[in-house]
Amino acid sequence: MSEITNFKGETAPVQVEGDPDRMVAALIQRVGERVRRARERKGIPRRVLSEISGVSPRYLAQLEAGEGNISIGLLQRVAIALDHRIEWLMGEDDPWTSDASRVADLYRTASREVQQSVLQTLTPEPLEAARGHRICLIGLRGAGKSTLGAVAGKALGVPFVELNREIEAHSGMPVDEVLALYGQEGYRSLEAQAVNRVIATYDSVVLAVAGGIVVEPDTYNTLLGHFHTIWLRTSPDEHMSRVRAQGDERPMAGNPEAMEQLKSILTSRESLYARAEAQLDTSGKPVETSGAQLADLIRARGFLG
Repeated sequence: MSEITNFKGETAPVQVEGDPDRMVAALIQRVGERVRRARERKGIPRRVLSEISGVSPRYLAQLEAGEGNISIGLLQRVAIALDHRIEWLMGEDDPWTSDASRVADLYRTASREVQQSVLQTLTPEPLEAARGHRICLIGLRGAGKSTLGAVAGKALGVPFVELNREIEAHSGMPVDEVLALYGQEGYRSLEAQAVNRVIATYDSVVLAVAGGIVVEPDTYNTLLGHFHTIWLRTSPDEHMSRVRAQGDERPMAGNPEAMEQLKSILTSRESLYARAEAQLDTSGKPVETSGAQLADLIRARGFLG
């Protein structure tokens, strides 16, 4: 018999079944196997996963071999880099054979018509009513979400909101400070709260969100259920050049493999971005052209009624 202490400082007995050492070893083995399979399914080399997650290649090799007693903090980084929840890597049910995972895989690869039918079946109220006249722009940084969202909002006569600015206004600090103080998990929590505030505040709005929001299943499902989503996409070269044109040299500074990492992120998130109702390719187009095309797309699809 053992004891655990909860967040109130109270202790309670816990029954431990079996050999604890064997249970820990089995967990480490299971996590390592799932990390390896997830990485291989996404086609991400271990070296690239190391760069994205900040976990050393040696540590990742030990982890995948079932020999690395990785900390929760580092495992969370690996989970984020693989676009998975940490529970998915640790749970006892095999994510590749469980019914929920099979349904999720089938959904991701289904046609947009089938996806819409599934959502309508599982949603308690009609999707159109839940989404109202809200539009959300998703996509990797540099696709033009903030710039084109403001242009389209003005052309359509609806408010434009950038989710990170909403987070900053509510938290009273820049996003960089939020991340430094609360970490990625804390930022994701504030992000989810900000999405719910936008839903409660606006019936008609154009919202631009950070590129990584799609890797948080609960928050992304909220977006898909309460907004008409549009994936703004462009080539990896333009993603990088636009970020640098904004004065941010960090993606390339001292990192010659930045473009390879960017392509890996795009590849790993493509199936998530593709869940959007519509897509707009902004490659090689001036802002005026893409802004007009975005407004026309919103009108043509009837997203504003």
